[in-house]
Amino acid sequence: MHGVWHDHIELFNLDGSRLDDDSAAGAGTPGPGPFDNLVYIDFDGETLQLTNIHIRGREPGVKTFAGYMRDGLLVFDSLGPGAYENIGMSGGPGILTFSARHLDGATNVYMEPDFIMLTAPGERIRHTVLYRHGAAVRTLTARGTRLWPSCTRRHPLDPRGSDGPVHETPFQSSIWSG
Repeated sequence: MHGVWHDHIELFNLDGSRLDDDSAAGAGTPGPGPFDNLVYIDFDGETLQLTNIHIRGREPGVKTFAGYMRDGLLVFDSLGPGAYENIGMSGGPGILTFSARHLDGATNVYMEPDFIMLTAPGERIRHTVLYRHGAAVRTLTARGTRLWPSCTRRHPLDPRGSDGPVHETPFQSSIWSG
């Protein structure tokens, strides 16, 4: 999954009907749908950096996540004070799940596990369920196409421009501390 991806993202109610905006659902990055992201994924076998950038359909925004391999699992840097431990697990070849290691009070506040599947060379689907206050409230499906196999420089679609690092400071939220 290494490289630069273009994701087209759609939002859905739990019954499968389209959702035009997930602000009321309490999404981590709320706003209208559908929308498009540019996604940089760097993984050298030990360290992961993943950056999502809104490029169409939502106000420009950037979120970087980071993690490292420990005991056969990808362990993400803390998402913020009081957050659950987010890990990456294999579902077999071409399938990856990002989710909480344990269900606890923090996962009752907010949790959004990602299920990522390579569907063909240069194609992937990322599906997630948003949980707020312990209840499922919406789903999201991203259909991705790989644009470049490397993240050594910014892609021309990047609204930040061509100069500067691909990844930013890892994302932190305070939603679990209150």
